[in-house]
Amino acid sequence: MAKYEKVFDTLGLRDWCDEGAADAPTSMAQLLAQAQGGDVASAEGGGFPFPSLDVLHDACPAIGQTRDLTASFETGFLAMRGKLKLVLDPITQPLSWLLDGALIAFQSTAWWIMIPVLLAVTWFASRSRGVTAFVACVLLFFAFIDHYDVAMQTLAIVFVCTGLSVVIGVPIGIWMSRSDLTQRLIVPILDLLQTLPTFVYLIPLIFLFSVTESKLYGIAIILYAIVPVIRLTDLGIRLVDRDVIEAADAFGMTKKQKLWRVQLPLALPNIMAGINQTIMMSLAMVVIASLVSAPGLGVLVLRGIRNLELGVGIVAGLGIVLLAVILDRVSKAALGRVDKQGKAY
Repeated sequence: MAKYEKVFDTLGLRDWCDEGAADAPTSMAQLLAQAQGGDVASAEGGGFPFPSLDVLHDACPAIGQTRDLTASFETGFLAMRGKLKLVLDPITQPLSWLLDGALIAFQSTAWWIMIPVLLAVTWFASRSRGVTAFVACVLLFFAFIDHYDVAMQTLAIVFVCTGLSVVIGVPIGIWMSRSDLTQRLIVPILDLLQTLPTFVYLIPLIFLFSVTESKLYGIAIILYAIVPVIRLTDLGIRLVDRDVIEAADAFGMTKKQKLWRVQLPLALPNIMAGINQTIMMSLAMVVIASLVSAPGLGVLVLRGIRNLELGVGIVAGLGIVLLAVILDRVSKAALGRVDKQGKAY
């Protein structure tokens, strides 16, 4: 790093740099070089390196390393942990109660009661004999291969997290549709939630909550799955024909009347499409959340990976696919009914 050392010498900062000289932790470049079995110079590729933190630290020890930056994030988060937990614990505790209650209800209810109830819900939503028969076959298949209990655990988590995502997401979407400023403020947050790697959701939550608390994985699932229903609710209301809104104004409707009698009914197909995507994303996140004690089929997938039990992993993965198919078919059939009713209207 002789070239950068000359820069600091020219600027007269050598004394300041030498004051920071001390035994520093291993840098990122040194760790990478050790992992590859080489030295730092070979890891950097020679030539004139980019003036990164680690490179500048070698020339001037008073400048922090990249590891100092990551450590500062960790230190700052841990410093706020107590206050965050004090605020978030009372707010999120009902989520644990809902998840625990749903898991107990789905698991303790006898199969000869639960399966007819689920089929009745399927018929009510889809009004399709084919979809209802398919759901019956899938549920009986789970029972036949002794995966009924874990499938019910997964369904319970999906139902609770999807329901809360809809209850929270639809009002936010309505709020966004009524204010361009609100939309501009919330869209970057939704972009962040949608592009953030799924495992990253779990990192801060693990430090905030115990892995034995159901809300740990519940919050992660809701944050990951809530985005589509918010976006499509906002889009659906904004796509309502302006002529229809003007006609509602001509009849003297208030904003509340226009929302409930005009905008929401016409936006319902888009909202239902958002709910469909939220269901799918909830199911996907349930599998990843098994890393932090979420029960269900994801636990068997994780077991198959950890213990190299190919059959266990494949059968559990097939079960997740079947759950995704039945949830998708039921929600799409419900969406088709909404479309038909909207056209008839």
